[in-house]
Amino acid sequence: MKFDDKIREECAVFGVCLTTSEAVGITYNGLLTLQHRGQECAGIAVVNDLELSCHKATGLVSEVFSDKLATMPSGKIAVGHTRYSTTGGNAKKNAGPFVVEYLTGRIATAHNGNITNAQNLRKQLKTHGLNFQATSDSEVVSSLIAYCIVKEDTEQGVIKAADMMQGAFSLVIASSENKLIAVRDPNGYRPLCLGQSEFGVAIASESCALEACGFELVRDILPGEVIIAENGKVISEGVKLMAKAHSGICIFEYIYFARPDSIIDGLSVYEARHNMGEILAEEYPVDADIVCGVPDSGLDAASGFSRKSGFPLVPGFVKNNYIGRSFIYPTQTERDTAVRLKLNPLTANIRGNRIVLVDDSIVRGTTSEKIVKSLKNAGAKEVHVRVSSPPFRYTCHYGTDIDSEENLIANKMDIDEIRKKIGADSLGYISIEGVKKACGKCKISFCTECFTRGINTVNIKKNILE
Repeated sequence: MKFDDKIREECAVFGVCLTTSEAVGITYNGLLTLQHRGQECAGIAVVNDLELSCHKATGLVSEVFSDKLATMPSGKIAVGHTRYSTTGGNAKKNAGPFVVEYLTGRIATAHNGNITNAQNLRKQLKTHGLNFQATSDSEVVSSLIAYCIVKEDTEQGVIKAADMMQGAFSLVIASSENKLIAVRDPNGYRPLCLGQSEFGVAIASESCALEACGFELVRDILPGEVIIAENGKVISEGVKLMAKAHSGICIFEYIYFARPDSIIDGLSVYEARHNMGEILAEEYPVDADIVCGVPDSGLDAASGFSRKSGFPLVPGFVKNNYIGRSFIYPTQTERDTAVRLKLNPLTANIRGNRIVLVDDSIVRGTTSEKIVKSLKNAGAKEVHVRVSSPPFRYTCHYGTDIDSEENLIANKMDIDEIRKKIGADSLGYISIEGVKKACGKCKISFCTECFTRGINTVNIKKNILE
């Protein structure tokens, strides 16, 4: 069992095509900035003189490259990947990028998302003689692309492969032909953006990584768009994949996944979260003394709640930043102590006050229960919990690691039962309409399947390699 009672997103991707040979170092810096999207594995692949080299392993970016960065070949094109495993488990063999060799070259593919027809694709590729070493759907993606490139040119091969895939995929691909290719699935489930500097172009899951590495955000890659860069500039853009039933970007990018300093599909993540807090204050007003956010995910929504309600925003916890997000506690006693180790109540602000506690989500309810209890033990008179996402009721097939439905507290209890379970004096979740209103400046629509309905069947194409 992992420490955080939070949902997880699969990974981050980053890639550069430069006029200088600094691709590895810049990609490393980009992955450091995107570390919040996945902490289990990391890897970088670089193109050097038409050769493609890759280093990847389990661990944080700084750990994986602590003694390897200086020894990697220099190059002008590189792709990088950080992973949180939702498909295939956490192992080096499942780390990205995935390098595949074919008749005329090699590609390295970094993938963010989840391919819902991956098993069907794997079976069909095996009948054509392809072998697989890993259990990740990302290996299937890279192998399928290589298979299609052999039958087409590079651009058409990528397009054909992407049209065969179902589900969520934001891809950054390094080709030994000295090309960098980016693809975003037609639904736009996962973010992907394009940056530019005097030294070349970069592709990243979030704009914060572009800015940290000296690139200016040019625009978001559109749902269904393919972009190709060569010699430090974009040579092809606007190519579209086949249109599919449109769903939209995962709403949880704005609620929790992305860094607040990122801009995704035209909307500031911080602005979206601040708006959620204001709407929560409108939908679930309460008489209180102070507002506290659960670090770090609830802080921005808490600022919005404070502004709208007029109650002062104060820190309610001291956070220990040296306990990892996926730290494992093997016994129940250790799990019970985990919240105090990572989030210790700031008693001077808590004692004697009626508190509005703002968090981004309640999944199983175990962590919320411990946090509320810790505040009351620190002397809080009342604790009113406000949540900046609607209740989770369904699992996700598109790369978000939501617990099994029988473990989702909102599937077993109504709102008042949840309130009693976590020990809060009142409980309010933002409405689906409210969260959409908070994200109103987003340029594309949203996927809210985890709130509104389950996905019980997945449409699998047959014989798509023929």
